[in-house]
Amino acid sequence: MDKKLITQCGDELYDALINRTTVKPLTDRFEDITIDDAYYISLRMLDRRVEAGAKIIGKKIGLTSKAVQDMLSVYQPDFGYLTDDMVYASGAEMPISTKMIQPRAEGEIAFILKRDLIGPGITNADVIRATECVLPCFEIVDSRVEDWNIKVQDTVADNASCGLFVLGDSAVDPRKVDLVTCGMVVEKNGAVLSTGAGAAALGSPVNCVTWLANTLGEFGISLKAGEVILSGSLVPLESVVPGDHMRVDIGGIGSASVRFV
Repeated sequence: MDKKLITQCGDELYDALINRTTVKPLTDRFEDITIDDAYYISLRMLDRRVEAGAKIIGKKIGLTSKAVQDMLSVYQPDFGYLTDDMVYASGAEMPISTKMIQPRAEGEIAFILKRDLIGPGITNADVIRATECVLPCFEIVDSRVEDWNIKVQDTVADNASCGLFVLGDSAVDPRKVDLVTCGMVVEKNGAVLSTGAGAAALGSPVNCVTWLANTLGEFGISLKAGEVILSGSLVPLESVVPGDHMRVDIGGIGSASVRFV
């Protein structure tokens, strides 16, 4: 794709985000779109957000669990950027009725970094040393693509289907919890909805952060001290509507909750 078309697609997705509308899948309209094209489109969309006043505060990894890959028929990880207007405190009301289009919630583990990670060549040990703490998290993903009818290029272009997220109140040293075997329980409206474990995300959430650091490093992009890194869902996605309440508990880490309005 040429630069003009990349800019056009990025602007189209940004307008869809702001106006809460959807677009036809890019992969249906541009048969030759590559994953690299899609990342350039996502960067144009991000530039528009930053120009409007948003501040980048971290990154997210998507499509790490088999459950989510099977649900969306997309079978490789991707990444997107987090901004300060996406984050909510645990227990907060999240206004999905005015900010989102077709939201779906997923439970995961968030990493807060205390040192930069500059790949390639980053190991899991490097990630642990660079992590200040881990927290329970809900990510509420959204798609600006009509009916979630996406291939990997569509979700990549759409900032990895980023929406909003909630961070729990408890912060735990990653060396004090087994991030492979830690169990997750997700409740919706008081009933257990799904369960998972750290191993659901590429074998470990740490593997996900290592993958991200090394993937971005190939493009000269680092993970920075102070950033929030969402490591990927451990459970299937769940559609949510105003009035729903969800809670996630992660063994050895803590809990987070959110009410949708």
